[in-house]
Amino acid sequence: MGDILAPRNHADMAAALLKPFVSEQNHWMVEKHGIFQGYYFFHHIGLDRNMREQFRGQPWFDHTEEFCAKYDGPAFNPNYKSAPLKEFEPLVRSVFSRVKNSIYVPKDKT
Repeated sequence: MGDILAPRNHADMAAALLKPFVSEQNHWMVEKHGIFQGYYFFHHIGLDRNMREQFRGQPWFDHTEEFCAKYDGPAFNPNYKSAPLKEFEPLVRSVFSRVKNSIYVPKDKT
C-alpha cells in the first residue's frame, strides 16, 4: 500500500499510518525499513547498500535488520512465492482494532 500511495517515501507513509496501532519498536522498524531493505538492492541502483549502518547502535537496529532479512530480502527474489493478500486480512484487522498510542483515545483506554 505504501508503494502505491507514496512510492518515494513509502516507509514514512506506512509508519504514519501504523503509529497509533503498533509499539514504539515496531513503529521505528516500519519507519526505517526502507533504508534497511536497501541492503538488498541499493547497490543495483547506485546507492550505498550499507546506508542502514547510520543506525547501528540504535535500540531497534537488530529487530529491524532481522525483519528485513526475513521479509524484505526474500521479496526481491523473482521466484519468491508470496501468500495471497486474503491470508493477511485477519492479522491486519487485529492490528488495526487495538489502539496503542493516539491523542484521540485516553491513555487508560489504550
